[in-house]
Amino acid sequence: MSVAECISKRIKHMQKGKPFTKAVFVEVGSRTSVDKALSRMVQSGVLERVARGIYMRPKLSEYTGKKVRANPIAVMEAVARTRGETIQVHGVEAARRLGISTQMQVLPTYYTSGSTREIKIGNAVVRLRHSSWQRLQQAGTQVGLALTALLY
Repeated sequence: MSVAECISKRIKHMQKGKPFTKAVFVEVGSRTSVDKALSRMVQSGVLERVARGIYMRPKLSEYTGKKVRANPIAVMEAVARTRGETIQVHGVEAARRLGISTQMQVLPTYYTSGSTREIKIGNAVVRLRHSSWQRLQQAGTQVGLALTALLY
């Protein structure tokens, strides 16, 4: 079975509109062959390239019939998973989720153990800011949310 056939077989079982990285297909073949197969699938319309190294199966809106864009936060989480980074919500968002504040962020901002950067998906932007281990304690839990809000 060729690399393209293995990849297309796996992609058919993936959820539409959910972003994934090309690292999922590492064991299928060499990096070059996987890249080429994914590139061909994007050109044929089977896949949609959301960001560098991030792909998704196109999802059509049931109301308009047009393609639905990928959720920027889901793309950011896929990038973080691939790089092995820890992600925590920003203090403003943590305080809002806990009901301490009513402020809302204009740009979604997250603390990360990786480098500071912005991920752009169409017109949407997710900001990742490098932070110390103190702000990343218990990341992804209610305890981590409370600690981040208190540090803010």
